[in-house]
Amino acid sequence: MRLSLPNLLRAFLLGLLLVFVMAPQTMEPLLRPLAQANAPVIYEQASLLSLTIQHLMTVIAATVAATMVAVGLAIFVSRPVGAEFLPLSRSLVNIGQTFPPVAVLALAVPVVGFGQKPTLIALFLYGLLPIFENTLTGLTSLPRAVIDAARGIGMTGRQSLWQIELPLALPVILAGIRLSVVIGLATATIGSTVAARTLGEVIIAGLQSNNMAFVVQGGLIVGGLAVLIYDFLSALERRAFQRIRS
Repeated sequence: MRLSLPNLLRAFLLGLLLVFVMAPQTMEPLLRPLAQANAPVIYEQASLLSLTIQHLMTVIAATVAATMVAVGLAIFVSRPVGAEFLPLSRSLVNIGQTFPPVAVLALAVPVVGFGQKPTLIALFLYGLLPIFENTLTGLTSLPRAVIDAARGIGMTGRQSLWQIELPLALPVILAGIRLSVVIGLATATIGSTVAARTLGEVIIAGLQSNNMAFVVQGGLIVGGLAVLIYDFLSALERRAFQRIRS
């Protein structure tokens, strides 16, 4: 079976990413020109694989929490009983976008301390808006005839929501989750400023020591993860859309 060019590029990027995190020493000749004389080329203060896993786990945990809250809130305000709370809900989910991530971290540290917790709070707040707005759009833009047909065959409001509305809105919801994940992958790097174990540790070490080799290592891994995860979630969106059309 011949692989298409996009699949070849995905495979190449995945292979390159695996080499960077599992066998970084093999990339030393390529990164050597970016480091000063006698300066280390490969970041060795911590395992790049371990930092990558912890970075991903932090983003996943925050995204799951944001998805549960944002989807639940969007469902509530899209029902007649919760419609009057829509302006308040929009104000709440906009909080994360109003404050810069650094400000959220600064406010969270005195309350929860240093480490992963303030980073999770920042990523959670930043991830709410795209998921909430996409879920709300998906639920409120469904053809009225579809909702009326569900009621016409005797479905309750809950049955219509779970069997008709959410499945039809799923591609739009996934688009919001995709955006939230990509934002989270980039934003999580600043978590290392408050002692969270993320790939930002590599980038910050490079900036502090004026070692561009470290900065490029951390940046390339985060960028590669963002591209691959974005592509994967886009494929899920297309599959969900195709299921609706079929």
